[in-house]
Order: sequence, then C-alpha cells, then structure tokens
Amino acid sequence: MAYGMLYDYLTGQSIDGFRYFGAHFIEDVVEEIDTLPPIEKGKKPTSEKRKITRRGVVFRLYAPLATDVSVIGSWNNWQPGANTMEKVDPAGVFETTIWGLENYDSYKFHFLDAKGNYVDKADPFAFFSELRPNSCSRLFNIDGFIWHDKPYMNNRSRNFDRPMSIYEIHLGSWLGKIENRFLSYEEIADYLIPYVKEHGYTHVEIMPITQYPFDGSWGYQATGFYSVDSRYGNPMQLMSFVDRLHQAGIGVILDFVVVHFAPDPFGLINFDGSHVYEYDDPANTFSQWGSPQFDLGKDPVRSFLMSAIAYYVEYFHFDGVRVDAVSNIIFWDGNRSRGENSGAIEFVKRLNGKLHYRFPALMMIAEDSSDYSGVTHSLEYGGLGFDYKWDLGWMNDTLKYYALDPVYKKYDHNKLTFSMAYFYSENFLLPLSHDEVVHGKGTLINKMWGDYDQKFALLRNLYVYMFAHPGKKLSFMGNELASFDEWNEEKSLPWELKKFPKHDSVSRLVRDLNRIYVNEEALSFEEYNPSHFNWLMVDNSNQSVFAFERRVGKSHLVFIFNMTPVYYEQYDIGVTRAGQYIELFNSDKDVYGGWNQYNGLPLDTISTSGPENHPFRLTIKLAAFGAIILKYNEK
Repeated sequence: MAYGMLYDYLTGQSIDGFRYFGAHFIEDVVEEIDTLPPIEKGKKPTSEKRKITRRGVVFRLYAPLATDVSVIGSWNNWQPGANTMEKVDPAGVFETTIWGLENYDSYKFHFLDAKGNYVDKADPFAFFSELRPNSCSRLFNIDGFIWHDKPYMNNRSRNFDRPMSIYEIHLGSWLGKIENRFLSYEEIADYLIPYVKEHGYTHVEIMPITQYPFDGSWGYQATGFYSVDSRYGNPMQLMSFVDRLHQAGIGVILDFVVVHFAPDPFGLINFDGSHVYEYDDPANTFSQWGSPQFDLGKDPVRSFLMSAIAYYVEYFHFDGVRVDAVSNIIFWDGNRSRGENSGAIEFVKRLNGKLHYRFPALMMIAEDSSDYSGVTHSLEYGGLGFDYKWDLGWMNDTLKYYALDPVYKKYDHNKLTFSMAYFYSENFLLPLSHDEVVHGKGTLINKMWGDYDQKFALLRNLYVYMFAHPGKKLSFMGNELASFDEWNEEKSLPWELKKFPKHDSVSRLVRDLNRIYVNEEALSFEEYNPSHFNWLMVDNSNQSVFAFERRVGKSHLVFIFNMTPVYYEQYDIGVTRAGQYIELFNSDKDVYGGWNQYNGLPLDTISTSGPENHPFRLTIKLAAFGAIILKYNEK
C-alpha cells in the first residue's frame, strides 16, 4: 500500500483496506532458465526462457501498540518467533512474507500487547476462518472466480421504480442440517432458486454471513468481518451462490452489522491491549446486548467497516446491504434522550457516499426504528444517504391492529391510516422480518385475532394489505407457511405444513400476490410519489372497512379490506372513475383457504356518488375479513 493509501485508511477515507491488510497470496520469480524445445529438422535450434516461481503469502497487521509480533500457524507448529513481523510504519503496521503456504493453512497473530501480555489474535482481515469452536484464521486466495452474471449486473439498479419483494433467509435453518452438518452455499442454492422463482420473490436477503462463533446470535455478533461464514463453505462457494441466483434473475442483499461485535478474546476486543476498535469510555464500550460497540468516530474503524462492505459488494456481487440497528448509530445506545452520536452519523454518511460513488447501482438499506428525519435523504441535502428505510412503525401499528378484537378496532382506526400520513417522508420498505417471529412474540398467524379459521382469514388479509400498501416488501422465510411455531435457528422450517391445504393455500396466496405485484406498474413505479395513491374509504371506523386506489398509466388498482367478521352481500365503495372493474384477487377464494365469497363477474359503476364524496359507486360482495383487488378495465 502506498503511503497515500495507508493515510486514507488511517484517516477514515478508505474502502480498500482489504487489498492491503490481512493475508494475500503472491508469486515471485526465483530464476529464469534457458530451455531447448524439440528441434525441427532443417531449423536452427533456439532457446526459450522459462520462469521458475515460488508462491507465498504477505501478512500485514494493524496493531498500533503491539510489539514482538509474529505469525504462528500450522506450518511452523504454532511457534512464536518462527515467522516474525517487521514494523513497516510508525502508525503500527507490521508485515512479513512467508513462502510455501497453501489455501486453508491456519494461522493467528502472536504479540505482546500494551498491557504486557502475550496474546493470540485472529486476523481482522482474514478472508476465511475455522468453524466454531475453533478460532483460527485460514488462508484463502479470493481471486480467480469466473462469473456468469454479466447480463444481470448490467441491468441492475436501486429499484426505485421496480418491484422489490424480498425473501429474508437464515441459511442454516431454511432447510436445516443433513446428517448433523450444514448444507453448503451451493446445496442451498439448488433448492432456494426454484422456490424463490416459484413464489415470485425478486430478491433474497441473507442474514449475516460474516464469521460468528455463537449460533444463537444469528450472525449479529461477528468475529470475522471479512470472513465468509465457514458453516456453509468457502468464499468461492458464496460467490457461486450469488452467481447462480443472479443467473436466475434473483437479486441478493447482505445483512451487515456495523454497531457491535462478538466479545470473544481471540477477536477484536482489546485487540492490542488498547481499544483499537471499541470505545475507550466505559459508559459506551458495551451495547445493551453485552457486546463491544465499534467506536464509529475513530477513523481506522470507519475504514475497517467501509472496506469490509466494499469487499463483499465487489468480490461477491451483492446488490444491496441492509445495515443493522441504525438507531444505535444515530443515537447513543439507540436512546434519543442520550443525544445524537455525531461521530457515528458522520461514519454512516461517509459509508453511503463512498459506496454509492464506487457502486452506483448498490442499494443501501437502513434497519432503523427511530424517527430521525432524513435517513433516506441525499447527502447533499443533509440526509444520511440510504436508499431505503425499514418502516418499523408500519409493522408495529399494523400487527397491533390485526391482533385487536374487531369490536375495539374502531377505536384504533388510525393504526391503519397513520402510515400514509408520514409515508412520503422517507423511502420506506415494509418488513415482516425474523424479529417478529422469535423470543415469545409468536408467529404472524399467532398474532392474528380470533379462532383457527379467523386467524387464517386475517393473515391472508394482512398479506394483501402489505402488497397493496406503497413501499418495497420484505418477508421472513416461513411466513408463507403460516406456522404456529416460532422460528428456531437450530431447526429446519416446518416444511411438513405444506401437506395441509390450509397452510399450503397461504403459500399460494403469497405466490399470486407476488405475481400481481411484479406485473402491475401501479404497485412499484413512482410509489414514493403521492399523486399515485388515493384513499377511497378512510373514515369508516364503525365498520372498519378501508379502501384505496393506486394508479400509474393504464395500471389502476382498487384495494378493499374488511377488518371484521361481518359479511356483506352488498357493500358500496366510492370510486373516482366510471366504468368496469375486474376482480383481480379475492382472499376469500377457496384456493386460498377461504369460503368463496367473491365477486367473479366484472363490476360496473353506478353513476350516483359513492361514500366519502367520490363521484361514482361500486356495489360489491365483501367477505368477512376479506381483502379484494379490483382492476379498472381500460377499454
């Protein structure tokens, strides 16, 4: 690394730290020798030069207060001092080259820390690591993968005017283990690709796959931020996973943690005897999860994390990055009363600015539970520069509403209308994520009010509402199975539920909603433009019936929701256009587990004005807990 590049790293401006630090394979020409090829008859013999090379690894470490540094590994019987490292920069950069090493050789850095203790630390920049409970870094040459996704890469964008329905997945429990081993990235792809295609999702989001020691952390407390999770294979296998999804037309989003890291002693904590990565202040060193927090105000930490994300985007072709716990970046411990963390806010602005400049089609997504303004606003106008923000307010209000006894829903009518009052303040993404189906919260169907059949009817209604509401979509794996058992990272999803029509019909409903979503322009094009959304019935709290329309060009859809068990043989809805409306979807059809109270035939408007002062009226059949999608017939 030239001095300028090291300067950029130390001043928090680098997204290329992985190109220098860590362990990198190199080749060196030992000698050139003359060789005589076979002599052809009648020609003068000529000699050729042949190069004899040797292969080695250059190791570089950033440990400002370390001394007596060496690399210990499987090749030197873990002997300190066998391969010493030279301090090549006063900032605390150490380097050595060792010849004759191979992929998968295990190693650590051994040094005297600032507290006078000899410690063994995993390489913070290692591209691969041993599977827990082992903790060594492993050598891996990340270059040379042959990609086949050029058409996909040339066509990808940030999807502002495109449909984006995301299937969130935990790789280890989607199918579970086979003979007590995790499936590899390629094995998962064999099953995941046809499943995602069949159900109409446009993207998958994989929960963190940076190396982590404790299965129960789900990857949210990592030790290796450049190490691909060895539970499922090596870096090339992950590249193959993404490559194959791209060839199938499926985008891939990476869930990445920048707030905190695992407290294991071989990792980043107290790295050189000082707080290289975490806060010096004891009041901020540890998060509410008991894990050390990255000091995002330190420039080398900024470069470390920005470079890690850039590494995954460049080498693994990820289409988007979901940044976890953004509220804990904006506010100290995510607590508004403690004030804004200005150093962390500067970090996230720098992160989004540099990544968008390097990768213009990359989506940056904030998982943010705060009401901080401007999360998805551009940096030029004082925003944080994200492309999308999870609408956790929508999620909480919606699930609380669907859990209410219908008798009391009229008193919380605004829980379903409030989201559109603030929707256009940010580019929102609607999440029904893993966080909603764990830790005693109950699964989505358990959250629904009512008896067995009513819960299914309300769940169907919820999914239609999610797809009808403006905003990109995200649903955690298994939501489509309507399981009554919470997700457990140690078990496979309950695929046996597909044998039961009631559950399988929910999968069919999700599939059909995805197909409507990707084919109707009104559901994705300029959805952050308020001119394309209009309430048709917003004030009917007594009956708890809602209706709205979304319209772009010739795509004009009307959505109607009955949130009570009352069935209406005839129900009037006001509409804005005279003519014919075709029932595109009805959640009460028997193929979705309903009672077949649907309209079927095209519906014609009545010229008299409809409810809530709309110029025309439609009379429809409205099932108990029914959700309807009508399409205006443009003749």
